[in-house]
Amino acid sequence: MSTPTSDPPEGGNTEPQQAAWASDSRPAHPMAHAPRPDLEQPPSIRTAVRLMWLGAALSALGVLLTFTQTDAIREAIEDSDSSLSQSEIDTAVNVGVGFSVVLGLVGVGLWLWMAWANGQGKSWARIMATVLGILNVLGTLANLVSASTTPLTLALAVVSLVLAAAILVLLYRPDSTRFFEAHSRAG
Repeated sequence: MSTPTSDPPEGGNTEPQQAAWASDSRPAHPMAHAPRPDLEQPPSIRTAVRLMWLGAALSALGVLLTFTQTDAIREAIEDSDSSLSQSEIDTAVNVGVGFSVVLGLVGVGLWLWMAWANGQGKSWARIMATVLGILNVLGTLANLVSASTTPLTLALAVVSLVLAAAILVLLYRPDSTRFFEAHSRAG
């Protein structure tokens, strides 16, 4: 079985013809598909994003460690109010653990959200990361003065504080600032 062939159009041109609207007759600009260098993540942003992922992992670890701290939470509640019944103490422990887990999961989500948004060059994300970093400092200070803080909780808070400080330094480096400004101009 053979396929029918047609005669070439006048002039002998055997290339397929396209409708005038199907192609652009202008030549492509040589840099049309090349990424703009100022829109690429500089090393400081890449490192900050990775540290934010680490912050999310530490927050997740904190959530898991909450379940190992129930005895310390129980002792802190018993020490704070000796008039509570065993049922009230159990309820307070469950509420405390539940609150800590929810707060920890929100923290994981915030770390991941900030990693994504700052990696995309969103200027508002750098501001939000700064606000969250300041809240982290205040939270760590509150943990330092709290009598119910366990050494493990305090260690995680201090590591998180150092992590937040390093991230903020990276987000405000000159190459990071150029990255955020370029993304703001780009749209």
